[in-house]
Amino acid sequence: MENVVLTIHLLLALALIALVLLQRSEGGGLGLGGGGGGDGVMSGRAAASALTKLTWIFAVAFIITSLTLTAIAARKSAGSSVIDRLGGASAVQSEQQGDALDTDALLPPTAPAEAPLVPSAD
Repeated sequence: MENVVLTIHLLLALALIALVLLQRSEGGGLGLGGGGGGDGVMSGRAAASALTKLTWIFAVAFIITSLTLTAIAARKSAGSSVIDRLGGASAVQSEQQGDALDTDALLPPTAPAEAPLVPSAD
């Protein structure tokens, strides 16, 4: 089920990209036709209106598939965390054993008292 919704989601994304690129922007852009006379079946205005409606339909479908994928992912991960699924058993066991890091080893070495506060350019 998840793979089907994901495939539809990706196809919708590609279709939305194509539709947005086909639409005529105010500056001309990569717009679809619209030049020349209104001799065609669809005038420039009607084509823009149809593309706009199709873009809205694909955008709504894209949002619906996004929400569906979110619901599917939430249902699959109910009651567990990512760390649990990635082999967190060893991490949990080491925490339970009291294996703490030596935090003093992580600090930078201390400088002598007579050391200058700014680095020298030697």
